[in-house]
Amino acid sequence: MKTPNKSRFLLAGLTASALLFASCGGGESSSIIDSGSTEAPATGDSSAPTAAPTTVATPLASLPPCDTTALDAVTETVNITFWHGMNGDLEDSLKALTDEYNSSQTKVKVSLENQGGYEQTLDKYLQSSQNSRPEMVQAPEYAVQVMGDTDSSVPVGACIESAAYDTSDFLPKALNQYFTEGVQWSMPFNVSDPVLYYNKKVFEAAGLDPNKPPTNMAELRTMSQAIVDSGAAGYGLSLDTGADSGGGWFLEQWFAKLGELFSDNDNGRAAPSTKVNFDSQVGIDLLTELQTLVNDGLAYNVGDNASGQDALLKLADPDKAAAMTIATSAALGTVLTTVQGGLIPGITTDDIGVGPMPAPGDADAPGAIVGGASLWIVNHDDPAKTAAVWDFISFLITAESQSMWAAATGYVPVRSSALEVGAIAEKYKTDPRFKVAYDQLLQVADTPASLGAILGPQREIRTLSARAIATVLQGGDVAAALTDAATQANALLSAYIAANQ
Repeated sequence: MKTPNKSRFLLAGLTASALLFASCGGGESSSIIDSGSTEAPATGDSSAPTAAPTTVATPLASLPPCDTTALDAVTETVNITFWHGMNGDLEDSLKALTDEYNSSQTKVKVSLENQGGYEQTLDKYLQSSQNSRPEMVQAPEYAVQVMGDTDSSVPVGACIESAAYDTSDFLPKALNQYFTEGVQWSMPFNVSDPVLYYNKKVFEAAGLDPNKPPTNMAELRTMSQAIVDSGAAGYGLSLDTGADSGGGWFLEQWFAKLGELFSDNDNGRAAPSTKVNFDSQVGIDLLTELQTLVNDGLAYNVGDNASGQDALLKLADPDKAAAMTIATSAALGTVLTTVQGGLIPGITTDDIGVGPMPAPGDADAPGAIVGGASLWIVNHDDPAKTAAVWDFISFLITAESQSMWAAATGYVPVRSSALEVGAIAEKYKTDPRFKVAYDQLLQVADTPASLGAILGPQREIRTLSARAIATVLQGGDVAAALTDAATQANALLSAYIAANQ
C-alpha cells in the first residue's frame, strides 16, 4: 500500500466532504459527495471506473520491521501513547485493562488518549504528521485500505513472525478482516457484528414465542404485523439510516448474508474495487422490502441515528414504541445496564431478547461480517517502542483479557480459548444473549463475499448509501436512489485509485 503526498490531501478532502454532508443533513452542500466530483485527473471520465492494478502479496521484508526482543535490553520505562475512540462503559473497560497491564510490569507505560470516537480518531490520525502521531492507534474496520495507504505503520504480521506468535485459536474471520495483500496489517481487538434486540414482553402480548425471534425479513414482517395488530406495540421494527449502522454497515452485512459481493474484485481483496454493487437487483429488492415495512406502518425510521442509540431508544418510546431493532452487539452491556436503571417501566433486563441479525427476504442465511476496530502499530523507527506496543497488544489479546473485555462490553472475543477462562466462560453459560454475536461469526461461509469490503473511500461510500437509504425510507424511488449513490461511489473509487497508482 503506497500513498504519495498528493493522496494524503485527497483523503483529507474526502473526509472533510463527508463531515460537511453530515453537518448539513439533507440540505444543499458543495461537498465532493454532493456534486459527484471526485477531483479526478482532468483526462478521462471520472464517472467511469478506473482500471485497477492487480493486488499482489507484499513481502514483510519490504515493510517496517518489528523486533519483539527489543524490549529485553531497555533499562528505562518505554512510554507509549494509545489513541482510541471508546466512550462510556467501553472506555471504562479499556481503562481497566490498561491499568492492569501498567501495574503488571515496569518496562512499558501506556497512556490512553480518547479522541472522541472512531471518526475523530481516524481524522486526527490522517491529518497528523508522522512525528505527531501516537505509538498505537485504534482504527475501525472500514479504514483498512486508507490506513495502509498512509505507509505509516509497522504491520502486526511482522511482530507475529518475530515472536513466533501462535494465532491458531483466533477466529479466522476476525484476523482476515485486517489481512490483505498477504499482510496482517493490524490486530483485531474490539470485534462486533449487528444483532437483533427485541422486547420479549411485547412478543408475549402479541401471542409470539419470546424465545424465537425472526431470522429473516419475511418472518420479521409476519411478527411485526402480529405485534401491530394486537396493539402490543406501535411498530414491529425500528430502523435507522446512520452510515455506521442501518444506512451503511448493515447494507454490507445483508449483501454478505446473501453471498453477494458488495463491490467488484472480490470486495477489493483481489484488486482494488472499481465499482460497488449495491445498485444491483439484490440491493433494489432489499431496500424495497425495507421501504414496504415503513409504508405499511410496521416499521419506524428514526433517521440518521445521530446519538448512535436512536433506534434502540425507540424501544422505550412511551407513546408508540417499537418491539425490535438492529444494532451492534457492542451495545449489549450498555443496553442491559440502561434497562436495569428503569428506562422502560415494567421491563427488566430479562425481558430484553437478543437474536441474530435477520437476513433479507425469506433467506436462511446466518452469519455476519466483522465490525468494530483493530490495533495498529505506528512506525516511529524506534525498535523499543514498536516492541512495547506489541507487548501491550499481546496483553490485550490474551484469552484472559479478551474474556474480561467481552463479558463487560458485548464485544466478541477474538480467540476461542477466551471462552474457556474468566468472566466470559460463565457469561456465555448463564446469559446466552452475549454469545449470539460470537456464533454469527462462526456461521459465516468461507467465500470472498463473507469478508467485509476493503475500499479506500469506504466511510464516504457509506455516507452515500446512507443518503440513498434515507431517501428510500422517506418514500423515494428505490432504483433511482441507489443508482445515483452508486455512480458517485464509483467516482470516488476511481479518484482514489488514480491517486494511489
